[in-house]
Amino acid sequence: MKKTALVIMAAGIGSRFGKGIKQLAPVGPHGEIIMDYSIRDALEAGFNKVVFIIRRDLEEEFRRIIGSRIEGITEVAYAFQEGDDLPEGFVKPEGRTKPWGTGQAVLAARKVLSEPFAVINADDYYGKQAYVKVHEYLVQEQPSDGLLHICMAGFRLGNTLSENGSVTRGICRIEDGCLTGVCETHDIYKTDGGAEERRADGTSVPLDPECLVSMNMWGLTPAFMDTLEKGFIEFLGSIPEGDIKKEYLLPVLIDQLIREGRARVDVLETSDAWFGVTYQEDKAAVQAAIRELTDAGVYPDGLYR
Repeated sequence: MKKTALVIMAAGIGSRFGKGIKQLAPVGPHGEIIMDYSIRDALEAGFNKVVFIIRRDLEEEFRRIIGSRIEGITEVAYAFQEGDDLPEGFVKPEGRTKPWGTGQAVLAARKVLSEPFAVINADDYYGKQAYVKVHEYLVQEQPSDGLLHICMAGFRLGNTLSENGSVTRGICRIEDGCLTGVCETHDIYKTDGGAEERRADGTSVPLDPECLVSMNMWGLTPAFMDTLEKGFIEFLGSIPEGDIKKEYLLPVLIDQLIREGRARVDVLETSDAWFGVTYQEDKAAVQAAIRELTDAGVYPDGLYR
């Protein structure tokens, strides 16, 4: 069986880890968190390794609350995203407290990855179908054409909206099944008819709820790491003096690679509903959705029973 890994970006979990932050809010009938369902879906799809990207100061508590039970069902590795983990010749600017972004997060896992891998957010529920499609893509042989071959799970906009406020989504431009660009769109609201973007000038623009959006679920290969590392060096060299907040973002790099003709990104459409805890009020809706999936037999009543 070909080795494939699920990489979970969890370094954004704050210092109040385990004490009520949204990524670790219990949503399952027996206290399961969203990550538990993501890992179960990935393992069922064929992934056979999990890599947690965390902060080093949270390692002991993370292993106790999450890692220890996952280590009992699959291979687990840990990578650490730290602000001072920079290429030679660069130092963290004084006053910088923000992480360096999703690009650096994935790069932090380079020492524990030698197989194709999927990247997800720790606090997003993606559904089963996306994991199956991404895994099938990763185990296929890709053409030797000099391009980086990447896949992205594409979700229908209408399946990713919150009842409790606006969201930001990357609306995809697609030609012949391939991603040609992503338009980051802010202040998207759910409406009776679907969705709309509400602009600062007071106008509203209707959006097609069937259009595909990126929810930061990517399928990548070890070869991508070299490009990611070179891109990080270029990014650090381009930061204006005094800017202590700029982030190295995975979607931005991939968009650049597409525009430069260096990557092909296949969009794998999924009809599953995405959900996450964007607002405090979303927690009840997520719990209800998990309860519905459990009652329907999609998940057992208690993942670890």
